[in-house]
Amino acid sequence: MTCNLPTGRRLSSDEPHAVALVDPLTGLGNARYLRQSVCTLADERASDPAPFTIALANLDGFKPINDLFGPEAGDRILRQVAHRLKACVPESATVTRTTDDEFAIVLPLTFERKGAEKLGQMLKEALSAPFALGDRNVRLSASFGFAVYPFAGGTFEDLLKSADTALYRSKRRGRGQITVYSQEIAQEMKRATALEQALRNAIIADEVDMHFQPIVDLRTDTVVGFEALARWCDADLGYVSPSVFVPLAEERGFIDALADALLRKAAQAALSWPKELFLSFNLSSAQLTDPATSARLLAIIGQVGLDPRRLELEITETAVMADANVAQRIVSELRAAGVRVSLDDFGTGQSSLGRLRDFTFDKVKIDRAFVSRISADRASEHIVRAIVSMCEGLELEVVAEGIEHSSEAAKLKALGCGMGQGYFYGKPADALATMRYLSHRYRDVAAVR
Repeated sequence: MTCNLPTGRRLSSDEPHAVALVDPLTGLGNARYLRQSVCTLADERASDPAPFTIALANLDGFKPINDLFGPEAGDRILRQVAHRLKACVPESATVTRTTDDEFAIVLPLTFERKGAEKLGQMLKEALSAPFALGDRNVRLSASFGFAVYPFAGGTFEDLLKSADTALYRSKRRGRGQITVYSQEIAQEMKRATALEQALRNAIIADEVDMHFQPIVDLRTDTVVGFEALARWCDADLGYVSPSVFVPLAEERGFIDALADALLRKAAQAALSWPKELFLSFNLSSAQLTDPATSARLLAIIGQVGLDPRRLELEITETAVMADANVAQRIVSELRAAGVRVSLDDFGTGQSSLGRLRDFTFDKVKIDRAFVSRISADRASEHIVRAIVSMCEGLELEVVAEGIEHSSEAAKLKALGCGMGQGYFYGKPADALATMRYLSHRYRDVAAVR
């Protein structure tokens, strides 16, 4: 193993350079000590290269906790994390703190994937227990990435890079995930990086398009607005689903550039519509954690010349939950400027009723999971009925998503649902096709009159 550090015996705590290998906050070894430990172990096994494993553990959501309670509380949590990790790992293992909220563990007796996953599950459970902060407790989770030597790398740098790749994949999959590096994962991450570069280029070249799906008044079957939906067809990659490229833009930190370009394009298209029609646009989780979001969005529609009262922004409960305080401030600022705000995918979250109490929305969109079964499933029918009745009491408008059949439309009308959208009323179409759709609809209405 290439290390570029002396291997062999480790420094004891009373030797002159030992302090350079210690993390002063936790008393664990630091990043340099991690390197020395790995290189020493590899050196010891040079004649008989038995596998060993390194693990990276990263706390999920540590920064908001640190910001909320202060750095002193954050330090207390990190010391407790260090204590729990040391208590859980085998005696032969070495625990280090490598960065702010990231820890690394050298596991000499963990030889393969199953052993790594089993240990990861145990560590995950240990770190999920509440952390004591004086008179309050806080909960965190942790994500893990494992790499087994020599399969995941023959040098310290390659092995650490593989563990970091596994950790990154865990983070992409959500909180509290465990990943052991493999060639399949490496290829998956390579594809994601290639997709990222293609998407960045597409944004610069203005190649990510907007399609628009009609939203209708169910009482009159007239169009009242359109939801803007991102579409991207790459020359080499072909069609890429927004469920793939939008989360990727969030993960890689350029969702603002993508969202700004798409909102500008959608707002420009909406200028050609009859002025009574609104534009509905989706906000991402990342945008709802950025305090500058409202000012940036209002600046864009101001530059385009779209009346804020014609803009409706859709947010999901999951997005709100990322940072409720910042999200609430953004929603308030947007509504104060005349923008309407809609709670999307209602009924699928864990505390949707609480969101209706804590936030001020203008509209609720009933998730298609209920709409698609409304004609055949009594439970879905009763849920939709209850949502419509509740929103009427709260003076909220209601939109049913995913209407695909006339029977669903008829049932929703009978239940008193005000608006709807779905393939029954129109599939998403580009700006030109949307204008043709509008010209036909308005011509038909004029003919009836």
